Amino acid sequence: MLSRKGIIPEEYVLTRLAEDPTEPRYRARERRARFVSKNGNCNVAHKNIREQGRFLQDVFTTLVDLKWPYTLLIFTMSFLCSWLLFAMVWWLIAFAHGDLAPGEGAAVPCVTSIHSFSSAFLFSIEVQVTIGFGGRMVTEECPLAILILIVQNIVGLMINAIMLGCIFMKTAQAHRRAETLIFSKHAVIALRHSRLCFMLRVGDLRKSMIISATIHMQVVRKTTSPEGEVVPLHQVDIPMENGVGGNNIFLVAPLIIYHVIDANSPLYDLAPCDLHHHQDLEIIVILEGVVETTGITTQARTSYLADEILWGQRFVPIVAEEDGRYSVDYSKFGNTIKVPTPLCTARQLDEDPSLLDVLTLARGPLRKRGMAMAKAKAKFSISPDSPS
Repeated sequence: MLSRKGIIPEEYVLTRLAEDPTEPRYRARERRARFVSKNGNCNVAHKNIREQGRFLQDVFTTLVDLKWPYTLLIFTMSFLCSWLLFAMVWWLIAFAHGDLAPGEGAAVPCVTSIHSFSSAFLFSIEVQVTIGFGGRMVTEECPLAILILIVQNIVGLMINAIMLGCIFMKTAQAHRRAETLIFSKHAVIALRHSRLCFMLRVGDLRKSMIISATIHMQVVRKTTSPEGEVVPLHQVDIPMENGVGGNNIFLVAPLIIYHVIDANSPLYDLAPCDLHHHQDLEIIVILEGVVETTGITTQARTSYLADEILWGQRFVPIVAEEDGRYSVDYSKFGNTIKVPTPLCTARQLDEDPSLLDVLTLARGPLRKRGMAMAKAKAKFSISPDSPS
């Protein structure tokens, strides 16, 4: 069509007829599905759950887990249904006692000023929410009316406690605090203390601290047992290290958490050529602690796929001392720089330590060149106090 209009020359037009139908066509392999998304949500769909009644056995948790529109709908309908139910009861009491027909009824009604269902509904609202306008009230004529009054007050208190507690728990859920716990977008692998280490950065944007903060890491990948059993999500715990050692961290400023890749690590045979989106590898990081202001336990999660791990890079420093206090520059939170790193697995590095000597020799001329350039700049620089 384009060639007919003269937009594209005829010799440059390719058609599907020129393709060989017998030649196989290959499609690029899709990226591996995440088990945990970057924001911490678990990418798991629960299907074919037959025992739905188990959710009703824990009604409070079910209400808290519902979305806000459904929660507000249940909140409204619970009050309306209770008002209508007891309005019907008050109307039946008035009807049985003959209060709806003042000329034919008893001299003292069970509830004053109830002449229709509308007035019974208004009285039901006044009883349950304790408004008490003063126009309607229960008399001592009917003991049943007094009993219904007590029951409606108890039911109203129970509905208030459950629904208000549900809304409070939804507004104070632990994952809200986790929104200000951040992880670096990429993880890195580089040398630290002459060992290959898997490193990531974690930080807290709020001034209120996370008490007893702990961090855990797991590797999730598809494995097959020697007996032939396929485990689609095999989880392996990995020890994490920080500046003080162990899994407990003092998260008052951003920290670089690292894992030493040794013989006991699942990353022992990981090479730079394996860091692509086809690799079946996902590393899950879990940060857990107690919120200082509310005392609620919170948990923040993230994950790193193979193509989100940068080999031979290191995080730039973001904490500096200014005016007698430490300042954190969050604009460089995820920035990295390239550093000399052997392009081999940790196993190969343990078997051949001479690979580190090659890096040392290569780093020497670069360091000398940098020192020479610094001296040259200092030699030809002009002091601001020099005479003109």
